[in-house]
Amino acid sequence: MADFLSKLREVGESVTGSVSELLGRDQGSAGLAAPRPLDQPLVSFRDVHLAFDRPILKGVSFDLHAGATKIILGGSGSGKTTILRLIMGLLKPDSGTVSVDGVEVQRLPEDELRDIRLKIGMVFQEGALFDSLSVGENVGFRLDEDGLPPEETEARVRDMLGFVELSPFFERMPSELSGGQRRRVAVARALAARPGIMLYDEPTTGLDPITATTITDLIVKVRDLDGVTSILVTHQLRDAYNVARTFAWKKDGEFLFNAVADLSIVAGTEFLMLREGEVAFEGTAHELQTSGDPYIREFLS
Repeated sequence: MADFLSKLREVGESVTGSVSELLGRDQGSAGLAAPRPLDQPLVSFRDVHLAFDRPILKGVSFDLHAGATKIILGGSGSGKTTILRLIMGLLKPDSGTVSVDGVEVQRLPEDELRDIRLKIGMVFQEGALFDSLSVGENVGFRLDEDGLPPEETEARVRDMLGFVELSPFFERMPSELSGGQRRRVAVARALAARPGIMLYDEPTTGLDPITATTITDLIVKVRDLDGVTSILVTHQLRDAYNVARTFAWKKDGEFLFNAVADLSIVAGTEFLMLREGEVAFEGTAHELQTSGDPYIREFLS
């Protein structure tokens, strides 16, 4: 993992016209407070338990390091989306700890959660756009709430729409968009506040394979060109593997992608599988693909 993160940083320094420039970030001010040791996780769960009318999470533990991606798999009701809500501080565990950037989120009162949430961009299921607002207003909503001057808000919104290849859609309404376009607007909205962490909740659900690939390529662009730490919740194995095996770079102003066929050489992305609220598997794409566990084999079939 450390070797991968070192290489990722070297690539990030050499790439010209990266997403960092697009997002207006200066070196050292990339949404997270300060450089951290590579062995210190950015997101950490320790023995997390949560129940409502039934147990949702039972002793979940995992780490996510800066610049890496964690893909969370599992059946319906296994607790995947609950993990994202815990990270955002929308839920508190019954026991255990949830840490983001070294801060135990479950200990924070509501008025102190803002600093954590400012570091996080969230892409909700189905995009969750405001139907009464235009595309531009949706993307700029959080910036307006934060009091950014209108001219700066519009400039950043147009930059983000350019990044997701929807520049001409600034004035359109969500009802005029296809499903894939709505998801891309949702990604632009999440990126507009310059987060250091991106959370994706089933971003390709309901999309055809070609459109879903445009979304996974967008996730890869954000990950590779800016080193953004990501958690992807999905039950779509095809899309999960696409994110793990695809890499992006920019050359002569054009975004290029390459998909690696051999999953055994893929680094920087780990899978975590939940089964009835417990961690059934954690490891690489290759380890998942070659697992002999009967439950995992059935899930993958």
